[in-house]
Amino acid sequence: MLTQAQRAIITATVPILEQGGEALTRHFYQNLFRDHPEVLPYFNQAHQHSGEQQRALANGVLMYAKHIDQLDALGGLVSVIVNKHVALQIRAEHYPLVGASLLQAIREVLGEEVASDAVIDAWGAAYGQLAEILAGEEGRIYKEKAAAPGGWSGARDFIVQSKIVESAEITSFLMAPADGRPVLDFAPGQYIGVLATVDGVSMRRQYSLSAASNGQTYRISVKREQGGKVSNHFHDHVRAGDTVQLTPPSGDFVLQDGDKPLVLISGGVGITPTLAMLAAALRGKRPVHFIHAARHQGVHAFRQQIDELAARHPQLTRYYCYAEHAGAHDAPDAVGLLSKERLAQWLPASRDVDAYFLGPQPFMRAVKQYLRELGVPEQQTHHEFFGPAAALN
Repeated sequence: MLTQAQRAIITATVPILEQGGEALTRHFYQNLFRDHPEVLPYFNQAHQHSGEQQRALANGVLMYAKHIDQLDALGGLVSVIVNKHVALQIRAEHYPLVGASLLQAIREVLGEEVASDAVIDAWGAAYGQLAEILAGEEGRIYKEKAAAPGGWSGARDFIVQSKIVESAEITSFLMAPADGRPVLDFAPGQYIGVLATVDGVSMRRQYSLSAASNGQTYRISVKREQGGKVSNHFHDHVRAGDTVQLTPPSGDFVLQDGDKPLVLISGGVGITPTLAMLAAALRGKRPVHFIHAARHQGVHAFRQQIDELAARHPQLTRYYCYAEHAGAHDAPDAVGLLSKERLAQWLPASRDVDAYFLGPQPFMRAVKQYLRELGVPEQQTHHEFFGPAAALN
């Protein structure tokens, strides 16, 4: 339990974190991977090299420190972290390893004059409080998923039933459980954890579920990332009939029930979770505006599927925007980047809509701003990150 004095110390360190939080978290990861290499499979090293993971952790630590007296103000941040941890299968025994490396980094980066024994004790207590919150909620979810129909705990073997090329960059993998038993239902928009061994190294990733829940199979649609260890492994080496290991579906970016017009906006591989959302929405009667941006026709996945759905469902209106386009075949509705003006034309006349958007961070940052400026209520907009959560503001 944090004392009032310890709370005051945590609050006083906020300015230090604002100035040097990323350097601190970078040093933390160096300590963690050096002293506990067994945790390496839980981290995407591409995010380490790009600095995304360090920035995300620094932001999370800063937000926690700022709201140490009012943790409810953290809002959805805790839920995002918990769901990522559940997909990765982070367990309670991992938290002490992380805590020891974090306290060591605070001492080494800030120096003993700033990181006194009192400061280390305060942060030790604060970290213990956070670990208890996260591990407790994660433990509850693990039990819940294991007990649910079709549920399981840990990794489960699945057989790849089919491998389908969707575009020049995206390939889908349809998987069924090796034991032939049902699988856990999932909410549209959720992702699943994938365990892979690449060149003898264990790795873990999360991929959005790109088809509606059916209780029997899961589908993921993987973009080949330049230098991506797991994505390239799936594209080059995973075949129909192969066995892959999956952890239960997770994620809090899910389609909420409602009767307002639904707007689904995606860029690139961000289209994948919107496919499950679209399938669910079309079972009802709410109008759906499906807006997708791609670099060009060759990398636009699922266009034929969306076009066929639009032909069968009058409630669905779809728009495509290509950054570049040549020729008249399969022309998009607009050429260039998705702009505020184009979005204004493609949104429903009433801005009282539920909007879900995701894609590359610059794309999402722009869409978030456009929706706000076009009058869509911010509490009715929702977004998700592929990789570490970050701020769009």
